[in-house]
Amino acid sequence: MEYIPRLKTKYKEEIAPALKEQFGYKSTMEIPELTKISLNQGLGAAITDKKIIDKGIEEMTMITGQKAVATKSKKDISNFKLRKGMPVGVRVTLRGEKMYEFLDRLISVAIPRIRDFRGINDKGFDGRGNYTFGVPEQIIFPEIDIDKVTHINGMDVTFVTSAKTDKECFALLKEFGLPFKNQNK
Repeated sequence: MEYIPRLKTKYKEEIAPALKEQFGYKSTMEIPELTKISLNQGLGAAITDKKIIDKGIEEMTMITGQKAVATKSKKDISNFKLRKGMPVGVRVTLRGEKMYEFLDRLISVAIPRIRDFRGINDKGFDGRGNYTFGVPEQIIFPEIDIDKVTHINGMDVTFVTSAKTDKECFALLKEFGLPFKNQNK
């Protein structure tokens, strides 16, 4: 028997029927679903030290289980000593099984480890059914060995959904178990 992620099964059996009932969808194709999760880490200090990018790629690969890639600057900015094409960050996009696995680890293990956590801010919606929030430090993930960390870096986590509105996206992410500050939107 092949392995199916826990949240993928939960989506099919619990979340999709709940959303269909809540919003009154006529077809199952209308029900919003999670399309992809993008992680992005800006490493501005990499302009002076090239090893920071390599360390960022290594850490992001360990966190997600998928090879991360360096992002390069698009233009020259003399005030920051930045040249076009220099690596300035790390990103990775998760889809399918790895996406559900990462979401499960994020909700059940990583988010509870954030210091002074009082819920995720519900202001990160973009008006098109996508949601972005920032993680203050990469050490909240259990894959990262704290003793080997040289720089504490935050990252942005973006949930891309097939939802048409922010309300639908909020309901979908809340059903998955993301702990929002304001539970009634």
